[in-house]
Amino acid sequence: MKPSENIKPITYLKTSSAKLVKQVHSQKSPVIITQNGQAKLVIQDVKTYEKTQEMLTLLKILSQGVSDIQAKKKVGHETLMRRLRAKIKKKIT
Repeated sequence: MKPSENIKPITYLKTSSAKLVKQVHSQKSPVIITQNGQAKLVIQDVKTYEKTQEMLTLLKILSQGVSDIQAKKKVGHETLMRRLRAKIKKKIT
């Protein structure tokens, strides 16, 4: 189900919050809450939220990698491993 197809007014949230939580959790589909006819917030289950955040982080890393390649900012494997080991050693000590 598309989020835009699952819209509830804020009064529904106030009167049926337990039912709404159960619905969001079981369907793994977000619900848009409206106030005065305008979308104000989105409710989604925690696992879906965490997965979305992880995907956004990966996309940011990928985007940075593409930018680095285009700007010719790249290093070889050995250099990268040496830098990573140095960072790890610094954090440990």
